Amino acid sequence: MPPKDPEGGGRDGRRFASNRPKPNRTIRRLVIWYRRNAAVTSLVGTATATASGAASGAVSVAGSMAGAATNVAGSVLQPLVFDPLRRLQQGSHSGGTIDDRQRLWVAVDGMGGDHAPGPILEGCLRAVVLLPLRIRFVAEQEPLRQAVMAMGLGHDLEEAVQRGLIELVPSGPSVGMHEEATVVRRKRDASINVAMDLVKKGEATAVYSAGNSGAVMAAAIFRLGRLAGIDRPAIGALFPTKDPSQQVLVLDVGANMDCKPEWLHQFALLGNIYSRDVLQVKRPRIGLVNIGEEECKGNDLCLRTHPLLAGDERFVFAGNCEGRDILSGDFDVVVCDGFTGNVLLKFLESVGSVLLDVLRAELPRGRRGKVGSAFLRSNLVRIKKRLDHAEHGGALLLGVDGICVIGHGSSRALSVVSALRLAHSAASHGVMDDLHALGEGSAGVATTCG
Repeated sequence: MPPKDPEGGGRDGRRFASNRPKPNRTIRRLVIWYRRNAAVTSLVGTATATASGAASGAVSVAGSMAGAATNVAGSVLQPLVFDPLRRLQQGSHSGGTIDDRQRLWVAVDGMGGDHAPGPILEGCLRAVVLLPLRIRFVAEQEPLRQAVMAMGLGHDLEEAVQRGLIELVPSGPSVGMHEEATVVRRKRDASINVAMDLVKKGEATAVYSAGNSGAVMAAAIFRLGRLAGIDRPAIGALFPTKDPSQQVLVLDVGANMDCKPEWLHQFALLGNIYSRDVLQVKRPRIGLVNIGEEECKGNDLCLRTHPLLAGDERFVFAGNCEGRDILSGDFDVVVCDGFTGNVLLKFLESVGSVLLDVLRAELPRGRRGKVGSAFLRSNLVRIKKRLDHAEHGGALLLGVDGICVIGHGSSRALSVVSALRLAHSAASHGVMDDLHALGEGSAGVATTCG
Protein backbone atom coordinates (compact mmCIF):
# COMPACT_ATOMS: atom_id res chain seq x y z
CA MET A 1 0.00 0.00 0.00
CA PRO A 2 1.28 3.49 -0.79
CA PRO A 3 2.11 5.62 2.25
CA LYS A 4 -0.59 7.96 3.41
CA ASP A 5 -0.30 11.63 2.58
CA PRO A 6 0.81 13.35 5.78
CA GLU A 7 -1.26 16.39 4.86
CA GLY A 8 -4.45 14.45 5.11
CA GLY A 9 -5.32 12.41 2.55
CA GLY A 10 -4.25 10.82 -0.68
CA ARG A 11 -6.37 11.73 -3.67
CA ASP A 12 -9.18 13.26 -1.61
CA GLY A 13 -6.73 15.40 0.23
CA ARG A 14 -5.05 16.51 -2.97
CA ARG A 15 -8.44 17.20 -4.57
CA PHE A 16 -9.47 19.27 -1.54
CA ALA A 17 -6.21 21.20 -1.65
CA SER A 18 -6.56 21.91 -5.35
CA ASN A 19 -10.04 23.33 -4.83
CA ARG A 20 -8.86 25.97 -2.37
CA PRO A 21 -8.67 29.48 -3.79
CA LYS A 22 -5.05 30.47 -4.33
CA PRO A 23 -3.94 33.76 -2.85
CA ASN A 24 -2.92 36.56 -5.17
CA ARG A 25 0.64 36.03 -6.40
CA THR A 26 1.74 39.58 -5.59
CA ILE A 27 0.39 39.37 -2.05
CA ARG A 28 2.00 35.95 -1.58
CA ARG A 29 5.37 37.27 -2.68
CA LEU A 30 5.05 40.27 -0.39
CA VAL A 31 4.23 38.03 2.58
CA ILE A 32 7.20 35.75 1.81
CA TRP A 33 9.52 38.72 1.50
CA TYR A 34 8.39 40.14 4.84
CA ARG A 35 8.80 36.79 6.58
CA ARG A 36 12.34 36.49 5.32
CA ASN A 37 13.16 40.08 6.29
CA ALA A 38 11.19 40.37 9.53
CA ALA A 39 14.30 41.36 11.44
CA VAL A 40 14.93 44.15 8.94
CA THR A 41 11.43 45.60 8.79
CA SER A 42 11.25 45.87 12.57
CA LEU A 43 13.95 48.57 12.52
CA VAL A 44 11.53 51.42 11.90
CA GLY A 45 13.54 54.38 13.06
CA THR A 46 16.86 53.75 11.28
CA ALA A 47 16.88 53.74 7.50
CA THR A 48 20.62 53.29 7.17
CA ALA A 49 20.74 50.35 9.56
CA THR A 50 17.71 48.90 7.79
CA ALA A 51 19.28 49.13 4.36
CA SER A 52 22.48 47.43 5.48
CA GLY A 53 20.61 44.90 7.64
CA ALA A 54 18.41 43.87 4.76
CA ALA A 55 21.35 42.37 2.91
CA SER A 56 22.79 40.51 5.92
CA GLY A 57 19.33 39.27 6.99
CA ALA A 58 18.61 38.04 3.50
CA VAL A 59 21.98 36.23 3.32
CA SER A 60 21.26 34.30 6.48
CA VAL A 61 17.87 33.14 5.14
CA ALA A 62 18.64 32.62 1.48
CA GLY A 63 22.10 33.32 0.13
CA SER A 64 20.86 33.74 -3.41
CA MET A 65 18.82 36.78 -2.40
CA ALA A 66 21.72 38.74 -0.89
CA GLY A 67 22.22 41.11 -3.81
CA ALA A 68 18.51 41.57 -4.42
CA ALA A 69 17.76 42.29 -0.77
CA THR A 70 19.96 45.37 -0.76
CA ASN A 71 18.13 46.81 -3.76
CA VAL A 72 14.75 46.00 -2.25
CA ALA A 73 15.71 47.56 1.05
CA GLY A 74 16.67 50.78 -0.72
CA SER A 75 13.71 51.02 -3.10
CA VAL A 76 10.84 49.30 -1.27
CA LEU A 77 11.65 49.23 2.42
CA GLN A 78 12.76 52.86 2.61
CA PRO A 79 9.25 54.35 2.18
CA LEU A 80 7.73 51.69 4.45
CA VAL A 81 9.82 51.84 7.57
CA PHE A 82 9.05 55.47 8.35
CA ASP A 83 5.71 56.68 9.62
CA PRO A 84 4.25 58.30 6.46
CA LEU A 85 2.28 60.82 8.51
CA ARG A 86 5.48 61.96 10.18
CA ARG A 87 7.17 62.32 6.82
CA LEU A 88 4.36 64.58 5.61
CA GLN A 89 5.58 67.34 7.88
CA GLN A 90 9.02 67.37 6.28
CA GLY A 91 7.81 68.46 2.84
CA SER A 92 9.77 68.31 -0.36
CA HIS A 93 10.48 71.16 -2.72
CA SER A 94 12.27 71.08 -5.98
CA GLY A 95 12.78 73.88 -8.43
CA GLY A 96 14.62 74.52 -11.65
CA THR A 97 17.27 77.09 -12.41
CA ILE A 98 16.20 80.66 -11.60
CA ASP A 99 17.24 83.55 -13.81
CA ASP A 100 18.68 86.17 -11.44
CA ARG A 101 17.50 88.92 -13.78
CA GLN A 102 13.89 88.01 -13.00
CA ARG A 103 14.24 88.20 -9.23
CA LEU A 104 12.10 90.74 -7.37
CA TRP A 105 13.11 92.50 -4.17
CA VAL A 106 10.95 91.79 -1.10
CA ALA A 107 11.37 93.46 2.28
CA VAL A 108 11.02 91.11 5.26
CA ASP A 109 10.36 92.17 8.84
CA GLY A 110 12.85 89.84 10.49
CA MET A 111 11.75 90.69 14.02
CA GLY A 112 8.04 89.96 13.51
CA GLY A 113 6.64 86.73 14.96
CA ASP A 114 6.74 84.57 18.06
CA HIS A 115 9.95 82.81 17.00
CA ALA A 116 11.76 85.64 15.19
CA PRO A 117 14.34 86.19 13.92
CA GLY A 118 15.82 82.67 13.47
CA PRO A 119 12.99 80.76 11.74
CA ILE A 120 12.09 83.83 9.68
CA LEU A 121 15.66 83.99 8.34
CA GLU A 122 15.66 80.23 7.74
CA GLY A 123 12.53 80.59 5.63
CA CYS A 124 14.08 83.43 3.67
CA LEU A 125 17.18 81.35 2.95
CA ARG A 126 14.95 78.60 1.56
CA ALA A 127 12.83 81.05 -0.40
CA VAL A 128 15.70 82.60 -2.36
CA VAL A 129 16.62 79.11 -3.55
CA LEU A 130 13.08 78.14 -4.55
CA LEU A 131 11.63 81.44 -5.77
CA PRO A 132 12.82 84.27 -8.06
CA LEU A 133 13.29 86.64 -5.13
CA ARG A 134 15.91 88.83 -3.49
CA ILE A 135 15.27 89.71 0.14
CA ARG A 136 16.10 92.75 2.21
CA PHE A 137 16.03 91.28 5.70
CA VAL A 138 15.35 93.94 8.34
CA ALA A 139 16.30 93.01 11.91
CA GLU A 140 18.12 94.06 15.06
CA GLN A 141 21.77 93.11 14.73
CA GLU A 142 22.43 91.42 18.09
CA PRO A 143 19.32 89.16 18.22
CA LEU A 144 19.99 88.22 14.60
CA ARG A 145 23.62 87.31 15.33
CA GLN A 146 22.58 85.11 18.25
CA ALA A 147 19.89 83.38 16.20
CA VAL A 148 22.31 82.67 13.33
CA MET A 149 24.78 81.07 15.74
CA ALA A 150 22.12 79.06 17.60
CA MET A 151 20.56 77.64 14.42
CA GLY A 152 23.80 77.16 12.49
CA LEU A 153 22.73 79.40 9.60
CA GLY A 154 26.04 81.23 9.26
CA HIS A 155 27.33 79.40 6.17
CA ASP A 156 24.04 79.61 4.24
CA LEU A 157 23.58 83.27 5.14
CA GLU A 158 27.11 84.19 4.09
CA GLU A 159 26.66 82.41 0.76
CA ALA A 160 23.30 84.11 0.11
CA VAL A 161 24.77 87.54 0.94
CA GLN A 162 27.75 86.97 -1.36
CA ARG A 163 25.42 85.99 -4.20
CA GLY A 164 23.36 89.12 -3.65
CA LEU A 165 20.21 87.18 -2.77
CA ILE A 166 19.89 88.55 0.78
CA GLU A 167 20.78 91.98 2.08
CA LEU A 168 20.81 92.61 5.82
CA VAL A 169 19.24 95.91 6.89
CA PRO A 170 19.72 96.97 10.54
CA SER A 171 16.81 98.29 12.59
CA GLY A 172 16.05 99.64 16.03
CA PRO A 173 13.94 98.11 18.83
CA SER A 174 11.09 96.08 17.33
CA VAL A 175 7.36 96.12 18.06
CA GLY A 176 6.35 93.35 20.46
CA MET A 177 3.56 90.93 19.69
CA HIS A 178 1.47 92.20 22.62
CA GLU A 179 2.11 95.93 22.25
CA GLU A 180 -0.51 98.41 21.09
CA ALA A 181 -0.66 99.02 17.36
CA THR A 182 -0.04 102.74 17.82
CA VAL A 183 3.47 102.01 19.16
CA VAL A 184 4.68 102.12 15.55
CA ARG A 185 4.41 105.91 15.74
CA ARG A 186 6.92 106.07 18.60
CA LYS A 187 9.33 103.36 17.39
CA ARG A 188 10.12 105.00 14.08
CA ASP A 189 13.14 102.77 13.35
CA ALA A 190 11.36 99.52 14.27
CA SER A 191 11.86 96.69 11.77
CA ILE A 192 8.29 96.85 10.46
CA ASN A 193 8.59 100.61 9.78
CA VAL A 194 11.94 100.22 8.05
CA ALA A 195 10.54 97.41 5.88
CA MET A 196 7.51 99.52 4.92
CA ASP A 197 9.80 102.43 4.00
CA LEU A 198 11.73 100.18 1.61
CA VAL A 199 8.50 99.56 -0.31
CA LYS A 200 7.53 103.22 -0.20
CA LYS A 201 10.94 104.23 -1.63
CA GLY A 202 10.70 101.62 -4.38
CA GLU A 203 13.55 99.51 -3.02
CA ALA A 204 11.21 96.51 -2.62
CA THR A 205 8.09 95.41 -4.48
CA ALA A 206 6.39 93.85 -1.44
CA VAL A 207 6.73 93.54 2.32
CA TYR A 208 6.20 90.53 4.57
CA SER A 209 5.79 90.45 8.34
CA ALA A 210 4.64 87.80 10.81
CA GLY A 211 4.48 90.34 13.59
CA ASN A 212 1.67 92.05 15.46
CA SER A 213 -1.18 92.24 12.91
CA GLY A 214 -2.49 95.53 14.28
CA ALA A 215 0.97 97.07 14.20
CA VAL A 216 1.56 95.82 10.63
CA MET A 217 -1.71 97.36 9.51
CA ALA A 218 -0.98 100.63 11.31
CA ALA A 219 2.53 100.82 9.82
CA ALA A 220 1.15 100.12 6.34
CA ILE A 221 -1.45 102.89 6.67
CA PHE A 222 1.01 105.43 8.13
CA ARG A 223 3.93 104.61 5.79
CA LEU A 224 2.26 103.46 2.56
CA GLY A 225 -1.11 105.15 2.83
CA ARG A 226 -4.56 103.93 1.83
CA LEU A 227 -5.72 103.53 -1.75
CA ALA A 228 -8.01 106.24 -3.04
CA GLY A 229 -11.64 105.32 -2.46
CA ILE A 230 -10.87 102.76 0.28
CA ASP A 231 -11.84 103.69 3.83
CA ARG A 232 -10.46 100.64 5.63
CA PRO A 233 -7.93 98.05 4.41
CA ALA A 234 -8.89 94.39 4.80
CA ILE A 235 -6.89 91.22 5.38
CA GLY A 236 -7.70 88.62 2.74
CA ALA A 237 -6.87 84.93 3.29
CA LEU A 238 -7.05 82.10 0.77
CA PHE A 239 -9.14 79.11 1.86
CA PRO A 240 -9.08 75.71 0.12
CA THR A 241 -12.22 74.32 -1.51
CA LYS A 242 -13.35 70.83 -2.49
CA ASP A 243 -11.88 71.56 -5.93
CA PRO A 244 -8.07 71.19 -5.64
CA SER A 245 -7.53 73.74 -8.42
CA GLN A 246 -9.68 76.44 -6.82
CA GLN A 247 -9.29 78.67 -3.78
CA VAL A 248 -11.69 81.15 -2.23
CA LEU A 249 -10.54 84.56 -0.99
CA VAL A 250 -12.12 85.47 2.35
CA LEU A 251 -11.88 89.06 3.59
CA ASP A 252 -11.80 90.59 6.11
CA VAL A 253 -10.21 88.01 8.46
CA GLY A 254 -9.13 90.27 11.28
CA ALA A 255 -8.35 93.87 10.41
CA ASN A 256 -11.77 95.38 11.20
CA MET A 257 -13.84 93.85 14.00
CA ASP A 258 -16.83 96.13 13.45
CA CYS A 259 -17.63 97.06 9.87
CA LYS A 260 -19.96 99.34 7.96
CA PRO A 261 -21.89 98.21 4.87
CA GLU A 262 -19.77 100.56 2.72
CA TRP A 263 -16.62 98.83 3.92
CA LEU A 264 -17.89 95.37 2.94
CA HIS A 265 -18.75 96.81 -0.46
CA GLN A 266 -15.17 98.05 -0.81
CA PHE A 267 -13.87 94.63 0.31
CA ALA A 268 -15.84 93.09 -2.55
CA LEU A 269 -14.22 95.47 -5.05
CA LEU A 270 -10.73 94.70 -3.71
CA GLY A 271 -11.35 90.96 -3.68
CA ASN A 272 -12.73 91.01 -7.20
CA ILE A 273 -9.58 92.64 -8.57
CA TYR A 274 -7.21 90.36 -6.66
CA SER A 275 -9.10 87.19 -7.60
CA ARG A 276 -9.15 88.16 -11.26
CA ASP A 277 -5.57 89.41 -11.58
CA VAL A 278 -3.65 87.05 -9.31
CA LEU A 279 -5.84 83.94 -9.08
CA GLN A 280 -6.72 84.24 -12.78
CA VAL A 281 -10.49 83.88 -12.26
CA LYS A 282 -12.16 85.41 -15.32
CA ARG A 283 -15.36 86.57 -13.57
CA PRO A 284 -15.08 86.07 -9.81
CA ARG A 285 -18.30 85.23 -7.97
CA ILE A 286 -18.73 87.39 -4.86
CA GLY A 287 -20.58 86.12 -1.79
CA LEU A 288 -21.71 87.70 1.48
CA VAL A 289 -21.33 85.54 4.60
CA ASN A 290 -24.77 85.13 6.15
CA ILE A 291 -26.91 82.64 8.06
CA GLY A 292 -29.19 81.96 5.11
CA GLU A 293 -29.48 82.36 1.35
CA GLU A 294 -32.56 84.58 1.50
CA GLU A 295 -32.16 88.35 1.23
CA CYS A 296 -34.31 88.93 4.31
CA LYS A 297 -32.02 86.96 6.66
CA GLY A 298 -29.04 88.09 8.69
CA ASN A 299 -28.08 90.84 11.10
CA ASP A 300 -28.35 94.55 10.42
CA LEU A 301 -24.93 94.65 8.73
CA CYS A 302 -25.84 91.90 6.25
CA LEU A 303 -29.28 93.33 5.53
CA ARG A 304 -27.81 96.73 4.69
CA THR A 305 -24.84 95.33 2.73
CA HIS A 306 -26.83 92.99 0.46
CA PRO A 307 -28.45 95.70 -1.71
CA LEU A 308 -25.09 97.48 -2.13
CA LEU A 309 -23.48 94.33 -3.52
CA ALA A 310 -26.49 93.31 -5.58
CA GLY A 311 -26.72 96.73 -7.21
CA ASP A 312 -23.06 96.99 -8.27
CA GLU A 313 -22.55 95.92 -11.88
CA ARG A 314 -18.75 95.99 -11.66
CA PHE A 315 -18.63 92.45 -10.28
CA VAL A 316 -20.74 89.29 -10.17
CA PHE A 317 -22.66 89.09 -6.90
CA ALA A 318 -23.68 85.45 -6.32
CA GLY A 319 -25.78 86.15 -3.20
CA ASN A 320 -25.53 85.20 0.44
CA CYS A 321 -23.01 82.53 1.39
CA GLU A 322 -23.76 80.26 4.33
CA GLY A 323 -20.94 78.81 6.41
CA ARG A 324 -21.26 75.40 4.74
CA ASP A 325 -20.88 76.99 1.29
CA ILE A 326 -17.61 78.84 1.86
CA LEU A 327 -15.49 75.81 0.88
CA SER A 328 -17.98 74.49 -1.68
CA GLY A 329 -16.31 76.12 -4.68
CA ASP A 330 -19.47 78.05 -5.57
CA PHE A 331 -17.81 81.36 -4.61
CA ASP A 332 -14.47 82.90 -5.53
CA VAL A 333 -14.56 85.81 -3.05
CA VAL A 334 -16.43 85.94 0.26
CA VAL A 335 -16.77 89.13 2.32
CA CYS A 336 -17.55 89.50 6.02
CA ASP A 337 -16.58 91.57 9.04
CA GLY A 338 -13.19 90.93 10.63
CA PHE A 339 -14.62 89.21 13.70
CA THR A 340 -16.48 86.57 11.68
CA GLY A 341 -13.58 86.14 9.26
CA ASN A 342 -11.03 85.62 12.01
CA VAL A 343 -13.18 82.93 13.63
CA LEU A 344 -13.43 81.17 10.25
CA LEU A 345 -9.66 81.43 9.73
CA LYS A 346 -8.71 80.05 13.14
CA PHE A 347 -11.24 77.21 12.81
CA LEU A 348 -9.85 76.22 9.41
CA GLU A 349 -6.30 76.28 10.77
CA SER A 350 -7.24 73.60 13.30
CA VAL A 351 -8.82 71.26 10.74
CA GLY A 352 -5.55 70.13 9.14
CA SER A 353 -3.83 69.16 12.40
CA VAL A 354 -6.96 67.46 13.74
CA LEU A 355 -7.37 65.45 10.56
CA LEU A 356 -3.75 64.27 10.66
CA ASP A 357 -4.16 63.27 14.30
CA VAL A 358 -7.31 61.28 13.46
CA LEU A 359 -5.56 59.49 10.60
CA ARG A 360 -2.57 58.71 12.79
CA ALA A 361 -4.87 57.22 15.45
CA GLU A 362 -7.05 55.24 13.04
CA LEU A 363 -4.42 53.72 10.73
CA PRO A 364 -3.48 50.14 11.68
CA ARG A 365 -0.30 49.69 13.67
CA GLY A 366 2.60 47.36 12.97
CA ARG A 367 4.03 46.32 9.62
CA ARG A 368 0.62 45.91 7.98
CA GLY A 369 -0.29 49.48 8.88
CA LYS A 370 3.03 50.79 7.59
CA VAL A 371 2.51 49.02 4.25
CA GLY A 372 -1.06 50.28 3.88
CA SER A 373 -0.29 53.85 4.83
CA ALA A 374 2.74 53.88 2.51
CA PHE A 375 0.42 53.26 -0.45
CA LEU A 376 -1.69 56.23 0.70
CA ARG A 377 1.25 58.57 1.20
CA SER A 378 0.75 60.62 -1.97
CA ASN A 379 -2.92 61.13 -1.09
CA LEU A 380 -2.05 62.13 2.46
CA VAL A 381 0.53 64.62 1.20
CA ARG A 382 -2.09 66.33 -0.95
CA ILE A 383 -4.57 66.43 1.94
CA LYS A 384 -1.96 67.94 4.22
CA LYS A 385 -0.99 70.59 1.69
CA ARG A 386 -4.60 71.62 1.12
CA LEU A 387 -5.50 71.93 4.81
CA ASP A 388 -2.27 72.91 6.56
CA HIS A 389 -2.22 76.68 7.18
CA ALA A 390 1.59 76.59 7.00
CA GLU A 391 1.28 75.76 3.30
CA HIS A 392 -0.56 79.05 2.72
CA GLY A 393 1.65 81.07 5.03
CA GLY A 394 -0.09 84.40 5.19
CA ALA A 395 -2.78 86.81 4.08
CA LEU A 396 -2.75 89.92 1.94
CA LEU A 397 -3.47 93.33 3.38
CA LEU A 398 -5.63 94.80 0.62
CA GLY A 399 -6.45 98.49 0.43
CA VAL A 400 -3.02 100.00 1.17
CA ASP A 401 -0.77 101.53 -1.47
CA GLY A 402 1.64 98.60 -1.67
CA ILE A 403 1.77 94.81 -1.54
CA CYS A 404 1.81 93.67 2.07
CA VAL A 405 1.59 90.08 3.31
CA ILE A 406 0.85 89.36 6.97
CA GLY A 407 2.05 85.99 8.26
CA HIS A 408 0.92 83.90 11.21
CA GLY A 409 2.49 84.87 14.50
CA SER A 410 3.69 81.28 14.94
CA SER A 411 5.28 81.19 11.47
CA ARG A 412 8.33 79.04 10.91
CA ALA A 413 10.37 78.34 7.79
CA LEU A 414 7.66 76.59 5.73
CA SER A 415 5.11 79.33 6.45
CA VAL A 416 7.63 82.01 5.50
CA VAL A 417 8.36 80.35 2.15
CA SER A 418 4.63 80.05 1.42
CA ALA A 419 3.99 83.68 2.35
CA LEU A 420 6.87 84.91 0.19
CA ARG A 421 5.48 82.86 -2.69
CA LEU A 422 2.18 84.72 -2.20
CA ALA A 423 3.99 88.08 -2.13
CA HIS A 424 5.86 87.26 -5.34
CA SER A 425 2.65 86.18 -7.06
CA ALA A 426 0.90 89.45 -6.20
CA ALA A 427 3.91 91.57 -7.18
CA SER A 428 4.45 89.85 -10.53
CA HIS A 429 0.84 90.13 -11.74
CA GLY A 430 0.56 93.92 -11.71
CA VAL A 431 -2.30 93.89 -9.23
CA MET A 432 -1.37 97.35 -7.88
CA ASP A 433 -2.07 98.99 -11.24
CA ASP A 434 -5.69 97.82 -11.17
CA LEU A 435 -6.07 98.68 -7.50
CA HIS A 436 -4.90 102.23 -8.23
CA ALA A 437 -7.47 102.48 -11.02
CA LEU A 438 -10.16 101.66 -8.47
CA GLY A 439 -10.07 105.20 -7.11
CA GLU A 440 -9.84 107.05 -10.45
CA GLY A 441 -13.57 107.41 -10.93
CA SER A 442 -16.38 105.24 -12.17
CA ALA A 443 -15.00 104.95 -15.71
CA GLY A 444 -11.61 103.65 -14.56
CA VAL A 445 -13.23 101.23 -12.13
CA ALA A 446 -15.63 99.92 -14.72
CA THR A 447 -12.76 99.19 -17.06
CA THR A 448 -10.77 97.50 -14.34
CA CYS A 449 -13.45 95.43 -12.68
CA GLY A 450 -15.84 94.74 -15.48
